[in-house]
Amino acid sequence: MLDLSIRRGLGVCGVFVIFATIAGCISSRGLGPAADPDAAEDLSLGEATRAARQDAAWPDSDWWQVLHDPQLNRWIDTALARSPSLAEARARIRQSMAYAGLTESEEAPQLNLDGQLRRHQWPTDNFYGPGELADSRTWDNNLALGASYLLDFWGREHNRTEAALNRAQASVAEARSVQLSLVDQLVRAYIRFSLYYAQRDVKRSLLKQQRHILELVEKRLDGGLGTELEVTQARAPIPAMRQELEDLDEKIQLSRNELAVLAGRSPAAGSALHRPALSLTEAPVIPESIPLALVGHRPDVVASRWRVAAYARDIDAARADFYPNVNLAASVGFSAVQGGMLDFLDSDKFTYSAGPVLSLPVFDGGARRSALAGKSAEYDVAVAGYRQTLLNALRGISDQLVRLHSLDKQQAMAAEAVAVAQESYDLTLEAYEGGLSDYLDVLNTEQNLYKQKLVVERLVASRLAAHAELQVALGGGLMSEAAGPEAGRLQPADEAAANDGR
Repeated sequence: MLDLSIRRGLGVCGVFVIFATIAGCISSRGLGPAADPDAAEDLSLGEATRAARQDAAWPDSDWWQVLHDPQLNRWIDTALARSPSLAEARARIRQSMAYAGLTESEEAPQLNLDGQLRRHQWPTDNFYGPGELADSRTWDNNLALGASYLLDFWGREHNRTEAALNRAQASVAEARSVQLSLVDQLVRAYIRFSLYYAQRDVKRSLLKQQRHILELVEKRLDGGLGTELEVTQARAPIPAMRQELEDLDEKIQLSRNELAVLAGRSPAAGSALHRPALSLTEAPVIPESIPLALVGHRPDVVASRWRVAAYARDIDAARADFYPNVNLAASVGFSAVQGGMLDFLDSDKFTYSAGPVLSLPVFDGGARRSALAGKSAEYDVAVAGYRQTLLNALRGISDQLVRLHSLDKQQAMAAEAVAVAQESYDLTLEAYEGGLSDYLDVLNTEQNLYKQKLVVERLVASRLAAHAELQVALGGGLMSEAAGPEAGRLQPADEAAANDGR
């Protein structure tokens, strides 16, 4: 005869096999995701990449320092330390990590100590009463130490933990994305702040020149060479120029308020901002790399990959729900009814229990199949979002490369246009002073000159903004591609195994 312990072991195994067989009543067959995250790797940046220089490193995390403005550096440091949006993002990281820890705790053995001291008054009613205990008072006390451990045979709890940790990683990447967006907004606002000063300089120069022309026209009139109409025409633009200067002063003050709030300070703090001193000497370049690696440094792409990985683990956990759960439970303690208050601690009141607790799905009305179908759909949504994020990232890089290439050409053309307009204005003014030209010629060449100067200032600001946007599009140096999940973790276990077998 077989040893008693062997027979018991075979009996347990037999019960387990029977339960596993019965579990086939609820099948996950035919359910699974339809999207393939690896399909996103065939995206290409196109001609913009091939036209760019290929010898640069990724942007530094403090890429704005290439603009060589100490005030901007200090202001961004303040923003990173005080911004409410960043504080909120950091709080969300702590929240997601706490949720992940709570989920992970389900995998660990559980130990609980419960006890009670209760004085019981027994009723006297013959129907409800406890017989000979009627109309008496007793102690109903117990003390128990309980332990349980879930045997995670199918990896359900492990996958739930992995999903929670992946979402926590996504929240870290999202916080980086918030940081990058904040710096982007602040740098672009600072460039506009600088542009308003440059435009004001041009307008002031125009106003000064117009007043000089007015003096010249008035002198010609006093010498009998001019007319009252010319004086009126020379005086007419001055009020409008002063109004434009006031408008620029307003924009400068509003920019101070905007920069102060972006830095997490009150608008009053903006009064400390003086004129920017932006200067860009380095040519914007990008590294030569495969397209996925090119955008894999962006925080939004990294966050999107972690979300895909999280939904993949959700699918694995939902599939594990189709199989039986086995939970080991044990309890030791003392329990007694009647006797003194502490009599329940006597050795003869000792009690214990131990054994497995099994839970087996047999029929649930389609709940598990619906849950798996829902998780599969969520995964497909996440993969589609990941692909769209990649497309947006590639477009952002390509757009800024195209802009920078075009702006370089436009700046050269605008500088040539200013030189020609300046020469034309000088010649016309000289001819007017010599009586060889009329005032309208002077006015036209003057307006054209200062219009071209404004174009130059706008192009300078646009080039600074395009450079900043390229650094942001490349991820701002905040993350490495290694910060994202490995490619094998982006798919549910069954799909990944099937792909490996192909």
